[in-house]
Amino acid sequence: MATVKFLLQKKGEKAPIYLRFSVNRKNVFKRKTGFFVNSDRWSTKTNLPTSQNTPENKRLKITLEKLATYINEQYNHDYADGKTIDGAWLQQKINAFNGQSNEDLHRLTNYIQHYIETSDIRQNAKGGIGLSRSRKNDFKALLRIVKEFEGKAPTKIKNVNIAYRNKFLRWLLDTKHYSKGYAGRIISNLKTVCTDAELNEIPTHAQLKKVSGFKVKNETVIYLTPEELKQIEETYITAPYLANAKKWLLFGCNIGQRGGDLLDITEHNFVTRNGYRYIELTQKKTGKSVAIPVSKRTKEILKNGLPYKISLQKFNDYIKEVCRLAGIDAPTTGQLIDPETKRYKVGEYPKYKLVSSHICRRSFASNNFGNDIPTSILMRITGHSSEKMFYSYIGKTSFDFAQQMAEYLLKQEKEEEQRAQMTILPGKASNQ
Repeated sequence: MATVKFLLQKKGEKAPIYLRFSVNRKNVFKRKTGFFVNSDRWSTKTNLPTSQNTPENKRLKITLEKLATYINEQYNHDYADGKTIDGAWLQQKINAFNGQSNEDLHRLTNYIQHYIETSDIRQNAKGGIGLSRSRKNDFKALLRIVKEFEGKAPTKIKNVNIAYRNKFLRWLLDTKHYSKGYAGRIISNLKTVCTDAELNEIPTHAQLKKVSGFKVKNETVIYLTPEELKQIEETYITAPYLANAKKWLLFGCNIGQRGGDLLDITEHNFVTRNGYRYIELTQKKTGKSVAIPVSKRTKEILKNGLPYKISLQKFNDYIKEVCRLAGIDAPTTGQLIDPETKRYKVGEYPKYKLVSSHICRRSFASNNFGNDIPTSILMRITGHSSEKMFYSYIGKTSFDFAQQMAEYLLKQEKEEEQRAQMTILPGKASNQ
C-alpha cells in the first residue's frame, strides 16, 4: 500500500517540509512541498506541525493532511490508468495541488529551479545518483545569473536559440566581465537544463542542439620544476606552520594528487602489498581508486612522519609564502583576481603568487612526463581519463611529441651502436 509521510531535513525557523511517497520498498520518492515550518513546532511522532502552537500551524497541518489525501487519490487514479509513477509525477502533483501548472515549467528560470530541486535524483558524473554540492551550486549560480540577465522579461525555454545564446554570452563577457572560460561554462549549464526540459516533453527551439558552451584552453601551465623543488627543499623555514606546509607541498608534488585528496592522507592510507609499500586512496572528484608506490623520494620527505593536517585554504595561502621565501619569483604569465573588478586578469606576476594546490598534481605530471614512467601509469595516478586531457593538462603540443619521438629514436640508435661495439665476432683459426 502506498504511503505519504512528511519530514524535515534540517532545523531552523523556516525549514522546508518534504513529502516522501512510498509505493513499495523499491519505489520511494521525495520532493519539497513548497511549505515551511519552524522546526521547534514540528512533531517527530506525527510528522506534522504541532497544532496547539499557533493558528498558522493549525492551518498548515490541515493543508498537509489535504495534500496527503490528494496525493493518494491521484496515485490510485493514475496507477489504475497505467501511468508512470516516479519523482517527476510526484513533483507535478505537488505543483498542481499548490496551483502551479506544468505550464510554469516552460519558463526558463522555473525549470532551472526545478532542476535544482530534483538534483538529488539526477545521475552524476560518477554514474551514481545525486549531483555533488559543487555541481548543484553551478545551477544555483546559473539561476541567479539568468534572472539578472532577463530582468522583468522572463524567457520561455522554447525561445532559447542561437540568438539568445549569443546575446546572453555577449552580456556575460561585456557587462558582467566574466572570463571566457566561466562564460562558456554558464552556457554549457544552460544547454544542460534545456536538454533536460526537452526530455520531459517541454517544447524547445529547433536550434537547441546548436546552442553550445565551450572550454578555453589553459595557455599558462604553472608547475614547479625539479630545480625549483630542490630550491624549496633547501630553504630553511623557521615558522612551524610554514615548515609543515612546505612538507605537504614537496610530498604533493611527489605523488600527484589534488589538494583535497592530498591533505586527507593519513597513516591508514599506507599499505604493503607483495613486498611493496603503497599509498592507496579514492579520489573525491572522480571516485577512482589509486595506488601510488612509495618512492625513495617520498620516504625521504616523510622520514619524520606525515605533516599535520591543515585546511585547503590555509595550504593555498601558506605555500605561496613558502615559495616566496624560497625565491620562486621569476616573472610568470598567469591569472590573478583583480581587486577592483573582482575578476581574473591575465598578466605577468612573480611565480610564487600563482602557486596553489593545483601545482602539486601538475608538477608531478609535468616533471615525470617523457621519463621512464609510461604515460598510461602517470594518467592512472593523476586520475586523467584520456591522453588528450592529460596532454592538455601539462600543456604539451604536437611539437613536444615530435621532439620526444626524435629523442627516443636517437636513444635507440645509440643503444644499437653500443650493442654492435660490444659484439665480438669469433675469428677463424689460421693453418699457417
